[in-house]
Amino acid sequence: MKFISFLLLVFLMITVSCNFRKSSTETIVDSQWVSLFNGKDLTGWTSKISGYELGENYANTFRVDNGILSIRYDQYDNFSNEFGALYYNKQFSNYRLRVEYRFVGDTVPGAPKWGFRDSGIQYHGQDPKTIGVKQAFPVCLEYNLHGGNGSDERPVGEICANGISVVIDGKKTEAYSTSPKVAHTFHGDQWVTAEIECKNGEFKHFVNGEEIMEYTNPQFKANHELGKLFYNQQNNAVSKGYISLQSNSHPIDFRKIEIQEY
Repeated sequence: MKFISFLLLVFLMITVSCNFRKSSTETIVDSQWVSLFNGKDLTGWTSKISGYELGENYANTFRVDNGILSIRYDQYDNFSNEFGALYYNKQFSNYRLRVEYRFVGDTVPGAPKWGFRDSGIQYHGQDPKTIGVKQAFPVCLEYNLHGGNGSDERPVGEICANGISVVIDGKKTEAYSTSPKVAHTFHGDQWVTAEIECKNGEFKHFVNGEEIMEYTNPQFKANHELGKLFYNQQNNAVSKGYISLQSNSHPIDFRKIEIQEY
């Protein structure tokens, strides 16, 4: 009898062990991240800068050096509203995006005052092929990237919505930007990790692993100059789109750009 009980115990331990390893393996598979940046060049990405055709990388704004994707303005004589972005060549719907970035150097001469240590991760954005030659910003959602000036608070991670409305705390807002609930300012040239989660109409922003804001139900605006071009009375939800990295006039580096699709 004791021997039978011992065999049953061994069998139970083996079964639990197998299930645990299976569960662990499934977790690893489910949590795999895919890099959108190969660390060598801009393969898979396309530039669009206001005033220039799609794919024209004016003044070598976007470049890769020593494994880092950099946005630079050292070949500009003067910044004259050449706002732009680097677009990944694929649409995404449900995913978690993780980006490591840092601000460096000085704002280019001619930049707007707000351009100081300002950039953004644009997502659920319009197809870059539909962006006008002189269009400065796409219809999109944006995780705003701010860098500190050494003393003042400039929280990172606010939601900017160009041509799109969102719901925050149960209330629809058509404001262009909304500050995060949890404020963090990062001074200097330190690396920061920004994450965006998009899942079935629910969105969250994170910084260095901490959730800082959430919102839901993005919809195209019927009364917005650009948003109305995509407005549809039957189904107005913004459910997918393109990911892009802004060039707003201040140098910035990206060393990791990874995505986990759901």
